[in-house]
This record gives sequence, C-alpha cells and structure tokens, in this order.
Amino acid sequence: MIRGAITSLQVSCVQMHWAKPLAFNVERTLYFVGKAAEAGSRVVLFPETSLTGYYFPQVLSQDPKDVQAALEKTREAAARHGIWVIAGTLRKTPRRYLNLAHVIAPDGAITHEYAKVHMAGADEKKYCRGGEKLSLFQIDGVWCSLVICRDGRHPELYRIPAMAGAQILFHPSCSSDEVEAVAWKRVSGRAQQPAGPSTRMFHCVANTVGQPPDGKQSSSGASFIREPNGLPLAEAGCYQEEMITAVLDLSRADRAYALDSLEQPRFLKKHWKAMIAEVRQRADIKPR
Repeated sequence: MIRGAITSLQVSCVQMHWAKPLAFNVERTLYFVGKAAEAGSRVVLFPETSLTGYYFPQVLSQDPKDVQAALEKTREAAARHGIWVIAGTLRKTPRRYLNLAHVIAPDGAITHEYAKVHMAGADEKKYCRGGEKLSLFQIDGVWCSLVICRDGRHPELYRIPAMAGAQILFHPSCSSDEVEAVAWKRVSGRAQQPAGPSTRMFHCVANTVGQPPDGKQSSSGASFIREPNGLPLAEAGCYQEEMITAVLDLSRADRAYALDSLEQPRFLKKHWKAMIAEVRQRADIKPR
C-alpha cells in the first residue's frame, strides 16, 4: 500500500483487439493485469469496452450475467496482483446500453464508474445512451479523470476536471472505422489528440487493433502515454496487441493552462466555479 503523497506513478496501457468474444477478452485481460503488475505498474488501463468488445453483433447476444462474471474476474485479478485496473464494458439497462469504464482498486473494489457521454458510430448511437456526469476520482491520492473514445473530441469533459485538480487523463478508446478513415487518422495524427498542450495534464490512451468477423472495419491502434507538454513517453504500434508503460512525474502536471482559463476572462470565473462544484458533487453518482 502506498502511503502519503506520491510524486510519481507508473502506468501501463494495454492495446487489445476490439471484436473478439467475451471469454477471449477476459483471458487477455487477466494476462495483461499480471504483466502490468510484473512490470511494476501501479495502474493498468484497458481499451474501451475491453471485456465485452465493441462489435455489436456479438455484444447484443451476451448474457448480462456473463458480463458481470467477467467484471468480477477482473476485480479478483486486481486484488490478486495489488494493482489499479481500469476496464470497460457495455452494460445492458432498461434504457439501452451504457458504455462504461470501471476503476478497480488494488483490493478489488470498484471505486468509480464513468459512462461515455458522446456516442460514435451507427450501432452505438442506436443501442447506447450517454452518461450524465464528468469523471473525477483518485488513485493513491492523485486526482484523475476519464473520457471514452469520442469524448476526447469534447475538451470540456476533461478540462473542467483538470480545473478541479485532475493531473492524469485516462482515455480508453476503440477507434474503429472503415479502412480509408483509419488510414486518414494515422496520417493526420490519429483520432485522439493529446490533451496536455491545452491543459498541462498527463494523457494515457489505450486503443484497439484488428478487424471484426465481417472485415468491414479496422482499428487504428497507436495507443500512447503523453507528457503534459504533449510529447510521447510511450507509443504502441498500429496492428498488434501490446502493452506500453511509462513513469509519470506528477510535478510536471501543473494544469497551468486549465487554471489560467479559470482566471481569465474574469466574467467566466463564476461560471467555471459553478461547473467545477457540480462536477465534484456528481462524481460519485453511479451510472444507471
């Protein structure tokens, strides 16, 4: 157990296939939890919907009990290895699905859950609904935030948490698209642009790779861990499953740009403060 204020945090990001069956995803998740712990990481981040997968023809046939069992096995692995785990599921509710990120503590408890706000793609828009809060939580006393894939296109979702104290942005993603769009994303700098240059926080992305059974789409890969200045500490390839790891020097995440925006222009300050207060108030609400 880490006691007192910490000055650094080792993080691993896992890049996984996005369209495999639930049982396969669970096996790979348990494997990479062990590998991250073996590497000395305190936190391991998995991609968007890492347990259920993002391929809806498979997701729609999954038994919610099996999904819950997969999450329980992941919690047990976190406790067994004494590591923070951030994993994802698509959870069926009476009002469509929620795209969730689960923050699991080293004792196996789920300490925070965030539901994706902005849907992407025809299937997700058809079968899912957005969440009703921004993400703000602690890992070993360090304030953090989460966005999921398309959410990263909406900087207010992580900028306000940065104003509230978040030094690290965890960004699980499944950047899947037609092959032409995937190629464009790679050439232009991929779907996720670094958050650091506009906030001065660390940005950790775990993305997916591979094609679904019908071969109609692909994923862009290129997971990364970036400094608050936007420069890479670690980057993954475009095609293979892999894990990247970096040590975050927390003194560098001063959130300077987000805090500057809190001060100027002055007429916005009261509005920012009101939003920060509501983000904090809603942070522990469970998505339902």
